[in-house]
Amino acid sequence: MEFLLSAHKWSVKGFYPWVPLLKFGTETGRELLGVTDWIPASVPGGVHYDLFRAGYIDHPHTDLNSLKCEWVENRWWMYRTVVPRPERTGHKVELVFEGLDYKARIFLNGSLLGVHEGMFHPAIFDVTDEVKQHESLTIDVLLEHAPDEMSQIGLTSETHTQKSRFNYKWDFSARMVNIGIWDTCRLVVHETCSLGEVYVLSDTEDGDGLIELEAEIRLHGQETLVPGKQTLQIQCVSPDGEVVYSTEEPLSLERLYIRNRLKIANPKLWYPNGYGEQPLYEIRLTLMEQGNAYETRRMKTGIRKLAYARNERSTDDALPYTFVINDTPVYVKGVNMTPLDMLYGNVSSAHYEWLVLLMKNANVNLVRVWGGGIIEKEIFYALCDRYGIMIWQEFIQSSSGIDNTPPKHPDYLNLLALSAESAVRKRRNHVSLSVWSGGNELTSEFNKPSTYEDENLAMLQQIVARLDPQRLFYPTSASGPVEFITRDKGVSHDVHGQWKYIGNPEHYELYGNSDNLFHSEFGVDGASSVKSLVKFLGPGHRLPVSMKQSEVWRHHGEWWDTLDRDETFFGPLAELEQFVQCSQWLQAEGLRYIVEANRRRKFANSGSIVWQLNEPWPNVSSTSLTEYYGEAKMAYYWVLNAYGKLHVSLNYSKLNYSANERFACDIYADGEQSGEFWIAAEALDGQGNILTKREYSGTLSGDRCLNAGAFSFILPNPCPALFVIRLRLYANGETAENMYYFSSERKLYYESALSLSGADLSIRAMNDWQCGLTGTEGRWMRSFEVTNTGGDMALHVYPEETTNAFWMVAERAYITLMPGEKRVFNVVCMRKAGGGFLEMDAPGAGAEVDLPKIAFNKFGSAIMRGEEDVCLSS
Repeated sequence: MEFLLSAHKWSVKGFYPWVPLLKFGTETGRELLGVTDWIPASVPGGVHYDLFRAGYIDHPHTDLNSLKCEWVENRWWMYRTVVPRPERTGHKVELVFEGLDYKARIFLNGSLLGVHEGMFHPAIFDVTDEVKQHESLTIDVLLEHAPDEMSQIGLTSETHTQKSRFNYKWDFSARMVNIGIWDTCRLVVHETCSLGEVYVLSDTEDGDGLIELEAEIRLHGQETLVPGKQTLQIQCVSPDGEVVYSTEEPLSLERLYIRNRLKIANPKLWYPNGYGEQPLYEIRLTLMEQGNAYETRRMKTGIRKLAYARNERSTDDALPYTFVINDTPVYVKGVNMTPLDMLYGNVSSAHYEWLVLLMKNANVNLVRVWGGGIIEKEIFYALCDRYGIMIWQEFIQSSSGIDNTPPKHPDYLNLLALSAESAVRKRRNHVSLSVWSGGNELTSEFNKPSTYEDENLAMLQQIVARLDPQRLFYPTSASGPVEFITRDKGVSHDVHGQWKYIGNPEHYELYGNSDNLFHSEFGVDGASSVKSLVKFLGPGHRLPVSMKQSEVWRHHGEWWDTLDRDETFFGPLAELEQFVQCSQWLQAEGLRYIVEANRRRKFANSGSIVWQLNEPWPNVSSTSLTEYYGEAKMAYYWVLNAYGKLHVSLNYSKLNYSANERFACDIYADGEQSGEFWIAAEALDGQGNILTKREYSGTLSGDRCLNAGAFSFILPNPCPALFVIRLRLYANGETAENMYYFSSERKLYYESALSLSGADLSIRAMNDWQCGLTGTEGRWMRSFEVTNTGGDMALHVYPEETTNAFWMVAERAYITLMPGEKRVFNVVCMRKAGGGFLEMDAPGAGAEVDLPKIAFNKFGSAIMRGEEDVCLSS
């Protein structure tokens, strides 16, 4: 029986170091009061949010305010709650903290229970005697000031903690070092015996589903097990609710570790997103005593076969980078994930669900949980099981720039082993978990990733082999033999880089000619939306400016200054809306090309993992696809399209052409299913006039991307300053579309796009808002038909939710409409329910806003056509 302590009221109080242990001044004998009063605390949570609510700090996201909060990490913080004694105390009572951040002393009714260090392994204390003796329990958790640790820049070899490092300053975050009780805490009451660790592993054999089950039985108190009195009931319930397996195992002193092999006939198999469904079976374990149940544990799992294969044309020294699920090679369409918030303890379940829904909507099938962040909370892994997102889980280690060598200090290795063992035992039961990695960008020397021979990584490999032998362990990401993408041939296995748009034509030459086997991290930077920027930039900081000239902009994304790049393409940018649109366009263009260049080499290349899906801090600009407040950038939608189940792409090597020059690029088609296809390709000017068109046909093969032929024509004279190539692919009853934007200018390639003022949008709502459909409870859905009623093409048309009470994502967005053309936009909204500082992002938590409101915009226009312009279809 468990009692969650987060259900009780907690308070927190700040002190200077060591003061709470002295309590009274030596000189005066008076009580030492501390630096704050007792204030309400969020548990799980982080102390910064509690201090803000109590008025001790200003909102740290605004302008430079986080600099004024850095004193917080240098104080000690005492958390306190008082709970009644459980009505039943059984044979043993344990106090369990799943996540203490970082070094803590735990007291019960004033008595020290022990000292715990480390974020990622639990602190567990036997409190049986104390609980039985007292009617109420005062629990105090004294957290020391945050340890001195490496930020993004430092010496990896000198890392000495298992504390999330991104808090100490990373390129996508400020320095805001979390302190708090960041994961669940509870009292656990045990009877004569209780369920301990349970290990569930699925596989297939001769058409049957297999579930390997190992369950530990813990014995408590002085009583012994009477043969035939206690049993363990094991049941497996299908996704349809049918009990497909049931047995009851007798327990005895000689049988305290139960192993069982469940065979499921005609199983419903679990597949990654885009490859099939994600049916989940429920495993029910019930401890029985003479027919009466007194402890039940329920776990969800999927049935699937997991294997790994080397790439086509892979060298013998390369690791296997192709994931094979149920004998089907899966081409990785991935994203890298940072923690959702600087205050990771305050992240809500709804926020986790929204993030995973963004992955699913973007056709993502794998997420890499980055080693500079955290081992995520249980709900995240359960959501990935549910939505079909394979997980690449890194242990908490990362590069530091000056040196990136995995630490070897004995104390550190002991702490790392504790964290790693705990992580493996907790997360190995999730069917979505697909591979482990020793950490991020760990190297033995410059540009040479560390290998299994490294003492640190060899230890982690052994832990995985012992506790989770089904899954592969990569030593690090990238995994070599070189770390960074290169033009050199035959040396790029799993590589990282780059993280900028590197220019025209350099960007296309590098990525278009790479022969990497796997591309597990790369990015391009782009600005956040105006909707987000005005939330954290004060009124005096809302015009485009170089980060060299603005401390505020620099504080929110120093590495990712795009203004010079953007003005090279578009000319001077004086307005914020205009700057954002141009910056996001180049981010989308740069990322789309890398993803498509990799996909054209399927399965010689095993996939792409874009850096990064999200950001834990509001940035003016960063490499994220979605913004801190949940808004999806233009790059999110172009990657969504590039990751489509059916996809057509153009293999080009530059963006600008001259009049009378031959335009010649190959067209590629790809789909997860085999079948006949037909492609329509056309070149159009800014008014929708067709310059040339051509058709292609052939047969798709699910295991490779097919070259459908060359699209070639002589550009007219005079040549349009901006022209587009539109590709439409038809196969298996589905359609895929792609558009590419080229210039005839020798510089300022896209400046003419800003002068396309002849487009206008007409919006028609096709239905009322629908909510609560099967499997989508809490989500609002609506379809809009958008028509370009003007004479110029409407570039990059996109929807935006305007009440700020809902998160919103569209089935597609940032698409171009030629004059007279119309498209349907299907949008999904979910009421905002973020934790921590995001609680204030939605007005009144959205309570006074009944329905979402959607407006539409296009490139080059600051006028959004919203609900007042919408005509509901009859």
